[in-house]
Amino acid sequence: MSKEQVISAYQQAKQVFEKYGVDTEKALETLKSVPISIHCWQGDDVKGFESPDVALTGGIQTTGNYPGAARTPTELRADMEKALSLIPGKKRVNLHAIYLDTDESVERDQIKPEHFARWVEWAKAQDLGLDFNPTFFSHPKSDDGLTLSHPDEEIREFWINHLKASRKVSEYFGRELGSPSFMNIWIPDGMKDQPVDRLGPRQRLADSLDKGLAEKIDTAYHVDAVESKLFGIGAEAYTVGSNEFYLAYASTRGTALCLDAGHFHPTEVISDKISACSLFVKNLQLHVTRPIRWDSDHVVAFDDETQAIMREIVRNELLDRVAIGLDFFDASINRIAAWVIGTRNAQKALLKALLEPTAQLKAAEASFDYTTRLGLMEEAHSLPWSAVWDYYCQQNDVAVGFDWIKDVKDYEATILEVR
Repeated sequence: MSKEQVISAYQQAKQVFEKYGVDTEKALETLKSVPISIHCWQGDDVKGFESPDVALTGGIQTTGNYPGAARTPTELRADMEKALSLIPGKKRVNLHAIYLDTDESVERDQIKPEHFARWVEWAKAQDLGLDFNPTFFSHPKSDDGLTLSHPDEEIREFWINHLKASRKVSEYFGRELGSPSFMNIWIPDGMKDQPVDRLGPRQRLADSLDKGLAEKIDTAYHVDAVESKLFGIGAEAYTVGSNEFYLAYASTRGTALCLDAGHFHPTEVISDKISACSLFVKNLQLHVTRPIRWDSDHVVAFDDETQAIMREIVRNELLDRVAIGLDFFDASINRIAAWVIGTRNAQKALLKALLEPTAQLKAAEASFDYTTRLGLMEEAHSLPWSAVWDYYCQQNDVAVGFDWIKDVKDYEATILEVR
Protein backbone atom coordinates (compact mmCIF):
# COMPACT_ATOMS: atom_id res chain seq x y z
CA MET A 1 0.00 0.00 0.00
CA SER A 2 1.40 3.38 -1.00
CA LYS A 3 1.77 6.30 1.36
CA GLU A 4 -1.09 8.09 -0.37
CA GLN A 5 -3.36 5.06 -0.05
CA VAL A 6 -2.65 4.80 3.68
CA ILE A 7 -3.52 8.48 4.18
CA SER A 8 -6.67 8.20 2.08
CA ALA A 9 -7.85 5.12 3.99
CA TYR A 10 -7.20 6.92 7.27
CA GLN A 11 -9.19 9.99 6.25
CA GLN A 12 -12.16 7.79 5.35
CA ALA A 13 -11.84 5.89 8.64
CA LYS A 14 -11.65 9.16 10.54
CA GLN A 15 -15.00 10.21 9.10
CA VAL A 16 -16.58 6.86 10.05
CA PHE A 17 -15.38 7.14 13.64
CA GLU A 18 -16.64 10.71 13.90
CA LYS A 19 -20.17 9.39 13.37
CA TYR A 20 -19.71 7.36 16.54
CA GLY A 21 -18.30 10.29 18.50
CA VAL A 22 -14.73 8.98 18.38
CA ASP A 23 -11.79 11.35 17.77
CA THR A 24 -9.11 9.36 15.96
CA GLU A 25 -6.49 12.09 16.39
CA LYS A 26 -6.99 12.03 20.16
CA ALA A 27 -6.75 8.24 20.15
CA LEU A 28 -3.46 8.37 18.24
CA GLU A 29 -2.01 10.99 20.58
CA THR A 30 -2.91 8.82 23.57
CA LEU A 31 -1.45 5.70 21.96
CA LYS A 32 1.73 7.58 21.21
CA SER A 33 2.12 8.48 24.89
CA VAL A 34 1.63 4.98 26.35
CA PRO A 35 4.85 2.94 26.59
CA ILE A 36 4.92 -0.83 26.25
CA SER A 37 7.66 -2.47 28.35
CA ILE A 38 9.34 -5.10 26.19
CA HIS A 39 11.09 -7.94 28.02
CA CYS A 40 14.69 -8.63 27.09
CA TRP A 41 14.56 -12.37 27.87
CA GLN A 42 12.78 -13.31 24.63
CA GLY A 43 16.10 -12.68 22.88
CA ASP A 44 18.22 -15.30 24.64
CA ASP A 45 15.70 -17.81 26.07
CA VAL A 46 15.94 -16.49 29.66
CA LYS A 47 19.59 -17.53 30.08
CA GLY A 48 21.09 -14.18 31.01
CA PHE A 49 24.78 -13.38 31.20
CA GLU A 50 25.58 -14.15 34.81
CA SER A 51 27.00 -17.63 34.22
CA PRO A 52 26.83 -19.97 31.22
CA ASP A 53 26.89 -23.01 33.53
CA VAL A 54 23.72 -22.34 35.56
CA ALA A 55 20.70 -24.29 34.34
CA LEU A 56 17.31 -22.65 33.86
CA THR A 57 15.19 -23.47 36.91
CA GLY A 58 12.20 -22.14 38.83
CA GLY A 59 9.56 -23.83 36.71
CA ILE A 60 10.59 -21.84 33.64
CA GLN A 61 10.92 -23.67 30.35
CA THR A 62 11.88 -22.36 26.93
CA THR A 63 11.21 -24.77 24.10
CA GLY A 64 12.59 -24.74 20.59
CA ASN A 65 16.02 -24.46 19.00
CA TYR A 66 15.65 -21.68 16.43
CA PRO A 67 19.13 -20.41 15.52
CA GLY A 68 20.52 -17.04 16.50
CA ALA A 69 19.85 -16.58 20.23
CA ALA A 70 21.84 -13.68 21.69
CA ARG A 71 25.00 -14.79 23.52
CA THR A 72 26.23 -11.47 24.89
CA PRO A 73 24.70 -8.19 26.07
CA THR A 74 25.98 -6.52 22.90
CA GLU A 75 24.22 -9.07 20.69
CA LEU A 76 21.04 -8.80 22.72
CA ARG A 77 20.97 -5.02 22.47
CA ALA A 78 21.58 -5.20 18.70
CA ASP A 79 18.70 -7.66 18.32
CA MET A 80 16.42 -5.45 20.39
CA GLU A 81 17.37 -2.42 18.30
CA LYS A 82 16.25 -4.26 15.18
CA ALA A 83 12.95 -5.19 16.83
CA LEU A 84 12.41 -1.68 18.20
CA SER A 85 12.93 -0.20 14.74
CA LEU A 86 9.90 -2.18 13.52
CA ILE A 87 7.59 -1.26 16.41
CA PRO A 88 5.86 2.15 16.45
CA GLY A 89 5.31 4.38 19.45
CA LYS A 90 6.83 4.64 22.89
CA LYS A 91 8.77 1.69 24.30
CA ARG A 92 10.56 0.58 27.43
CA VAL A 93 12.85 -2.40 28.02
CA ASN A 94 12.49 -4.76 30.95
CA LEU A 95 15.64 -6.41 32.38
CA HIS A 96 16.21 -9.25 34.82
CA ALA A 97 19.14 -9.11 37.25
CA ILE A 98 20.88 -11.94 35.35
CA TYR A 99 21.31 -9.57 32.39
CA LEU A 100 24.04 -7.53 34.07
CA ASP A 101 26.76 -6.33 31.71
CA THR A 102 30.09 -6.43 33.51
CA ASP A 103 33.53 -7.94 33.11
CA GLU A 104 33.62 -9.26 36.66
CA SER A 105 31.89 -12.16 38.39
CA VAL A 106 29.18 -10.79 40.69
CA GLU A 107 26.98 -12.65 43.17
CA ARG A 108 23.35 -11.64 43.10
CA ASP A 109 23.34 -10.12 46.54
CA GLN A 110 26.22 -7.88 45.41
CA ILE A 111 24.85 -6.43 42.17
CA LYS A 112 25.24 -2.67 41.87
CA PRO A 113 24.11 0.06 39.47
CA GLU A 114 27.50 0.10 37.77
CA HIS A 115 26.95 -3.48 36.59
CA PHE A 116 24.10 -2.15 34.43
CA ALA A 117 25.65 1.14 33.32
CA ARG A 118 26.05 -0.03 29.71
CA TRP A 119 22.33 -0.76 29.57
CA VAL A 120 21.59 2.76 30.78
CA GLU A 121 23.93 4.30 28.19
CA TRP A 122 22.16 2.28 25.50
CA ALA A 123 18.71 3.23 26.79
CA LYS A 124 19.61 6.91 26.67
CA ALA A 125 20.79 6.57 23.07
CA GLN A 126 17.58 4.73 22.13
CA ASP A 127 15.28 7.06 24.10
CA LEU A 128 13.99 4.20 26.24
CA GLY A 129 12.93 3.76 29.84
CA LEU A 130 14.13 0.69 31.72
CA ASP A 131 12.30 -1.61 34.13
CA PHE A 132 13.84 -4.27 36.35
CA ASN A 133 13.33 -7.65 38.02
CA PRO A 134 15.36 -9.37 40.74
CA THR A 135 16.10 -12.93 39.61
CA PHE A 136 15.06 -15.54 42.17
CA PHE A 137 15.63 -18.59 39.94
CA SER A 138 18.46 -20.40 38.14
CA HIS A 139 20.80 -20.22 41.13
CA PRO A 140 22.28 -22.82 43.53
CA LYS A 141 20.53 -21.11 46.45
CA SER A 142 17.14 -21.65 44.77
CA ASP A 143 17.65 -25.36 44.09
CA ASP A 144 15.27 -26.31 46.92
CA GLY A 145 12.49 -24.45 45.16
CA LEU A 146 12.42 -21.87 47.94
CA THR A 147 13.98 -18.42 48.24
CA LEU A 148 12.40 -15.64 50.32
CA SER A 149 10.31 -18.26 52.15
CA HIS A 150 13.20 -20.67 52.74
CA PRO A 151 13.38 -22.11 56.30
CA ASP A 152 17.17 -21.62 56.32
CA GLU A 153 17.77 -18.09 57.62
CA GLU A 154 21.10 -17.70 55.79
CA ILE A 155 19.57 -18.56 52.42
CA ARG A 156 16.63 -16.30 53.13
CA GLU A 157 19.01 -13.47 54.04
CA PHE A 158 20.89 -13.94 50.77
CA TRP A 159 17.71 -13.39 48.79
CA ILE A 160 16.62 -10.46 50.95
CA ASN A 161 19.94 -8.81 50.17
CA HIS A 162 19.43 -9.55 46.47
CA LEU A 163 16.07 -7.80 46.69
CA LYS A 164 17.63 -4.79 48.38
CA ALA A 165 20.41 -4.60 45.80
CA SER A 166 17.91 -4.90 42.95
CA ARG A 167 15.91 -1.95 44.25
CA LYS A 168 19.02 0.24 44.11
CA VAL A 169 19.60 -0.79 40.50
CA SER A 170 15.98 0.01 39.66
CA GLU A 171 16.23 3.40 41.39
CA TYR A 172 19.38 4.10 39.37
CA PHE A 173 17.44 3.42 36.16
CA GLY A 174 14.74 5.87 37.17
CA ARG A 175 17.14 8.62 38.16
CA GLU A 176 19.25 8.31 35.02
CA LEU A 177 16.41 7.96 32.53
CA GLY A 178 13.86 10.36 34.00
CA SER A 179 10.96 7.94 34.42
CA PRO A 180 10.18 5.47 37.22
CA SER A 181 11.44 1.92 36.85
CA PHE A 182 8.82 -0.68 37.73
CA MET A 183 10.61 -3.46 39.60
CA ASN A 184 8.60 -6.63 39.70
CA ILE A 185 9.15 -9.28 42.38
CA TRP A 186 8.33 -12.85 41.40
CA ILE A 187 9.64 -15.90 43.24
CA PRO A 188 9.25 -19.59 42.30
CA ASP A 189 8.68 -20.76 45.87
CA GLY A 190 6.32 -23.68 46.23
CA MET A 191 5.93 -27.44 46.68
CA LYS A 192 5.63 -30.27 44.18
CA ASP A 193 3.30 -32.21 46.48
CA GLN A 194 0.86 -31.27 49.22
CA PRO A 195 2.56 -29.44 52.12
CA VAL A 196 1.67 -29.87 55.77
CA ASP A 197 2.50 -26.28 56.69
CA ARG A 198 1.02 -23.70 54.31
CA LEU A 199 1.17 -20.81 56.76
CA GLY A 200 4.84 -20.91 57.83
CA PRO A 201 6.32 -20.24 54.37
CA ARG A 202 3.88 -17.37 53.86
CA GLN A 203 4.83 -15.86 57.21
CA ARG A 204 8.49 -16.05 56.21
CA LEU A 205 7.75 -14.56 52.78
CA ALA A 206 5.86 -11.62 54.27
CA ASP A 207 8.69 -10.99 56.74
CA SER A 208 11.34 -11.22 54.00
CA LEU A 209 9.46 -8.80 51.78
CA ASP A 210 9.00 -6.36 54.64
CA LYS A 211 12.73 -6.43 55.32
CA GLY A 212 13.71 -6.20 51.67
CA LEU A 213 11.36 -3.28 50.98
CA ALA A 214 11.95 -1.41 54.24
CA GLU A 215 14.00 1.41 52.71
CA LYS A 216 11.79 4.14 51.28
CA ILE A 217 12.60 5.02 47.68
CA ASP A 218 11.03 7.93 45.81
CA THR A 219 8.37 6.57 43.45
CA ALA A 220 9.46 9.17 40.92
CA TYR A 221 12.38 6.81 40.29
CA HIS A 222 11.31 3.35 41.44
CA VAL A 223 8.05 1.43 41.98
CA ASP A 224 7.92 -1.96 43.75
CA ALA A 225 5.49 -4.53 42.34
CA VAL A 226 4.65 -8.06 43.50
CA GLU A 227 3.46 -10.88 41.25
CA SER A 228 1.51 -14.01 42.09
CA LYS A 229 1.39 -17.36 40.35
CA LEU A 230 -1.02 -20.27 40.54
CA PHE A 231 1.53 -23.05 40.10
CA GLY A 232 4.74 -23.92 38.31
CA ILE A 233 6.80 -26.91 37.23
CA GLY A 234 8.01 -28.33 40.54
CA ALA A 235 5.41 -26.28 42.43
CA GLU A 236 2.25 -27.95 41.21
CA ALA A 237 0.59 -28.44 44.61
CA TYR A 238 1.34 -25.22 46.46
CA THR A 239 2.62 -21.76 45.62
CA VAL A 240 3.69 -19.58 48.54
CA GLY A 241 3.09 -16.30 46.69
CA SER A 242 -0.53 -16.90 45.72
CA ASN A 243 -2.92 -14.33 44.28
CA GLU A 244 -4.57 -13.83 47.68
CA PHE A 245 -1.21 -13.36 49.37
CA TYR A 246 0.07 -10.71 47.00
CA LEU A 247 -3.22 -8.87 46.59
CA ALA A 248 -3.38 -8.52 50.37
CA TYR A 249 0.31 -7.60 50.55
CA ALA A 250 0.07 -4.92 47.86
CA SER A 251 -3.06 -3.39 49.36
CA THR A 252 -1.61 -3.22 52.89
CA ARG A 253 1.99 -2.31 52.04
CA GLY A 254 1.35 0.15 49.23
CA THR A 255 3.23 -1.69 46.51
CA ALA A 256 2.03 -2.12 42.96
CA LEU A 257 0.41 -5.41 41.98
CA CYS A 258 1.55 -7.28 38.88
CA LEU A 259 -1.08 -9.33 37.07
CA ASP A 260 0.37 -11.90 34.66
CA ALA A 261 -2.10 -13.29 32.12
CA GLY A 262 -0.65 -16.79 32.49
CA HIS A 263 -0.56 -17.05 36.27
CA PHE A 264 -4.13 -18.07 37.00
CA HIS A 265 -6.52 -20.95 36.32
CA PRO A 266 -6.87 -21.84 32.62
CA THR A 267 -10.36 -20.29 32.44
CA GLU A 268 -9.47 -17.29 34.62
CA VAL A 269 -8.59 -13.97 32.96
CA ILE A 270 -6.84 -10.86 34.26
CA SER A 271 -9.05 -8.47 32.28
CA ASP A 272 -11.78 -8.98 34.88
CA LYS A 273 -9.34 -8.35 37.73
CA ILE A 274 -8.11 -4.93 36.63
CA SER A 275 -11.10 -2.87 37.77
CA ALA A 276 -11.52 -4.84 41.01
CA CYS A 277 -7.88 -4.52 42.02
CA SER A 278 -7.77 -0.85 41.05
CA LEU A 279 -10.14 -0.07 43.94
CA PHE A 280 -7.61 -1.23 46.52
CA VAL A 281 -4.20 -0.97 44.82
CA LYS A 282 -2.96 2.34 43.46
CA ASN A 283 -0.69 1.04 40.70
CA LEU A 284 -0.98 -2.08 38.59
CA GLN A 285 1.62 -3.69 36.37
CA LEU A 286 0.61 -6.12 33.64
CA HIS A 287 2.52 -8.99 32.10
CA VAL A 288 0.60 -9.51 28.89
CA THR A 289 1.24 -12.98 27.54
CA ARG A 290 -0.66 -15.86 25.90
CA PRO A 291 -1.03 -18.99 27.99
CA ILE A 292 -2.09 -22.16 26.21
CA ARG A 293 -3.52 -24.46 28.88
CA TRP A 294 -0.90 -23.29 31.39
CA ASP A 295 1.67 -20.52 31.90
CA SER A 296 3.36 -21.33 28.61
CA ASP A 297 4.13 -17.72 27.67
CA HIS A 298 3.36 -17.87 23.96
CA VAL A 299 3.82 -14.74 21.85
CA VAL A 300 1.01 -12.24 22.44
CA ALA A 301 -1.73 -12.60 19.83
CA PHE A 302 -4.47 -10.18 18.84
CA ASP A 303 -6.92 -12.40 20.65
CA ASP A 304 -10.04 -11.81 22.73
CA GLU A 305 -8.25 -11.56 26.08
CA THR A 306 -5.56 -9.15 24.86
CA GLN A 307 -8.30 -6.90 23.52
CA ALA A 308 -10.33 -7.28 26.72
CA ILE A 309 -7.32 -6.28 28.84
CA MET A 310 -6.82 -3.08 26.87
CA ARG A 311 -10.55 -2.26 26.86
CA GLU A 312 -10.69 -2.53 30.64
CA ILE A 313 -7.78 -0.11 31.02
CA VAL A 314 -9.27 2.42 28.59
CA ARG A 315 -12.91 2.14 29.66
CA ASN A 316 -11.99 2.71 33.28
CA GLU A 317 -9.51 5.52 32.53
CA LEU A 318 -6.62 3.68 34.17
CA LEU A 319 -3.84 4.40 31.70
CA ASP A 320 -2.03 6.57 34.26
CA ARG A 321 -2.15 3.77 36.87
CA VAL A 322 -1.38 0.69 34.79
CA ALA A 323 2.10 -0.13 33.48
CA ILE A 324 1.78 -2.39 30.45
CA GLY A 325 4.54 -4.95 29.98
CA LEU A 326 4.99 -8.16 28.01
CA ASP A 327 6.27 -11.56 29.10
CA PHE A 328 6.77 -14.40 26.64
CA PHE A 329 9.66 -16.48 25.35
CA ASP A 330 9.45 -18.67 22.29
CA ALA A 331 12.61 -20.34 20.97
CA SER A 332 10.78 -22.12 18.13
CA ILE A 333 10.54 -19.01 15.92
CA ASN A 334 12.72 -16.04 15.05
CA ARG A 335 13.12 -14.22 18.36
CA ILE A 336 13.12 -10.74 16.84
CA ALA A 337 9.91 -11.52 14.98
CA ALA A 338 8.41 -12.68 18.28
CA TRP A 339 9.10 -9.27 19.84
CA VAL A 340 7.65 -7.46 16.82
CA ILE A 341 4.51 -9.60 16.56
CA GLY A 342 3.77 -9.55 20.29
CA THR A 343 4.36 -5.85 20.84
CA ARG A 344 2.49 -4.71 17.73
CA ASN A 345 -0.45 -6.90 18.77
CA ALA A 346 -0.52 -5.29 22.22
CA GLN A 347 -0.46 -1.85 20.60
CA LYS A 348 -3.18 -2.80 18.11
CA ALA A 349 -5.40 -3.96 20.95
CA LEU A 350 -4.78 -0.72 22.83
CA LEU A 351 -5.57 1.38 19.76
CA LYS A 352 -8.77 -0.57 19.10
CA ALA A 353 -9.81 0.09 22.71
CA LEU A 354 -9.07 3.80 22.32
CA LEU A 355 -11.27 3.85 19.20
CA GLU A 356 -14.23 2.21 20.89
CA PRO A 357 -17.36 4.43 21.20
CA THR A 358 -17.10 4.22 24.98
CA ALA A 359 -19.33 7.20 25.74
CA GLN A 360 -22.22 5.76 23.74
CA LEU A 361 -21.74 2.31 25.26
CA LYS A 362 -21.78 3.67 28.80
CA ALA A 363 -24.84 5.80 28.08
CA ALA A 364 -26.73 2.77 26.76
CA GLU A 365 -25.77 0.74 29.79
CA ALA A 366 -26.71 3.50 32.23
CA SER A 367 -30.18 3.66 30.69
CA PHE A 368 -30.57 -0.16 30.83
CA ASP A 369 -30.63 -0.31 27.04
CA TYR A 370 -28.70 -3.55 26.87
CA THR A 371 -29.86 -4.18 23.29
CA THR A 372 -28.06 -1.10 22.05
CA ARG A 373 -25.08 -1.93 24.24
CA LEU A 374 -24.63 -5.38 22.74
CA GLY A 375 -25.33 -4.29 19.20
CA LEU A 376 -22.91 -1.37 19.36
CA MET A 377 -20.19 -3.44 21.03
CA GLU A 378 -20.37 -6.00 18.25
CA GLU A 379 -20.56 -3.48 15.41
CA ALA A 380 -17.54 -1.67 16.86
CA HIS A 381 -15.38 -4.69 16.00
CA SER A 382 -15.99 -3.96 12.31
CA LEU A 383 -15.15 -0.28 12.40
CA PRO A 384 -12.09 0.57 10.26
CA TRP A 385 -9.57 0.67 13.12
CA SER A 386 -6.92 -1.11 11.00
CA ALA A 387 -6.72 1.91 8.68
CA VAL A 388 -5.92 4.02 11.72
CA TRP A 389 -3.23 1.51 12.75
CA ASP A 390 -1.61 1.61 9.30
CA TYR A 391 -1.58 5.41 9.45
CA TYR A 392 -0.01 5.30 12.92
CA CYS A 393 2.76 3.00 11.68
CA GLN A 394 3.41 5.25 8.69
CA GLN A 395 3.52 8.35 10.90
CA ASN A 396 6.10 6.58 13.09
CA ASP A 397 8.24 5.54 10.09
CA VAL A 398 7.84 1.81 10.66
CA ALA A 399 6.65 -0.84 8.26
CA VAL A 400 2.95 -0.93 7.42
CA GLY A 401 1.36 -4.36 7.39
CA PHE A 402 3.58 -7.38 6.91
CA ASP A 403 6.40 -5.47 5.23
CA TRP A 404 8.51 -5.74 8.40
CA ILE A 405 9.15 -9.45 7.87
CA LYS A 406 11.64 -8.76 5.08
CA ASP A 407 13.80 -6.71 7.46
CA VAL A 408 13.71 -9.53 10.01
CA LYS A 409 14.63 -12.16 7.42
CA ASP A 410 17.49 -10.03 6.07
CA TYR A 411 18.82 -9.57 9.62
CA GLU A 412 18.53 -13.31 10.20
CA ALA A 413 20.51 -14.11 7.05
CA THR A 414 23.29 -11.62 7.73
CA ILE A 415 23.54 -11.68 11.55
CA LEU A 416 21.71 -14.53 13.27
CA GLU A 417 22.78 -17.37 11.01
CA VAL A 418 26.43 -16.38 11.47
CA ARG A 419 26.27 -16.89 15.24
